[in-house]
Amino acid sequence: MSELPDHEPTGVESVDRVLAEVAALADAPVAEHVAVFERAHEQLRRALDARPDASGDPRGV
Repeated sequence: MSELPDHEPTGVESVDRVLAEVAALADAPVAEHVAVFERAHEQLRRALDARPDASGDPRGV
């Protein structure tokens, strides 16, 4: 049986990259978590603030 991914892909490359970084924390020392969460928060805020393309789809699809 195959293992499920740590997170479901969103189809938005920048968001999926952040989710992968956060999922990788499971094997990281707790001392490293804060920096990763702060970076993830900033990157997700930028993704939410990004201007959608002409089609109105914020993913640029």
